[in-house]
Amino acid sequence: MKELEIIIRPEKLEDVKKVLDEANCGGMTVATIMGCGAQKGIVDEDVVRVIKGYKTTINLLPKIKIEAVVPDESVEDIILKIQEKCSSDHVGDGKIFIHNIEEAIRIRTGERGDKAL
Repeated sequence: MKELEIIIRPEKLEDVKKVLDEANCGGMTVATIMGCGAQKGIVDEDVVRVIKGYKTTINLLPKIKIEAVVPDESVEDIILKIQEKCSSDHVGDGKIFIHNIEEAIRIRTGERGDKAL
């Protein structure tokens, strides 16, 4: 099993959800996040704010993070479809991180492994 940690532009959420649904992904966790990468966030209008007593420049862009655990054999197909749906050929399209999952257990039934997904 692999965990896919998918960081995308907010407007691409429905596209990624559709890809995961079509791959029979049993579920996903979605969070609204802020971040910057190669594009270095918002550069034309930096805003200085005080957060927990520290002055900081806010140069972060809104992103969506999706986490889903999928069977090993589904990973490459899912990645290719997400790339196809989310690529605009511009900086800031996002990233996919792949983590190994040692075990999964469904709390309600005690099922383990792929059956727990």
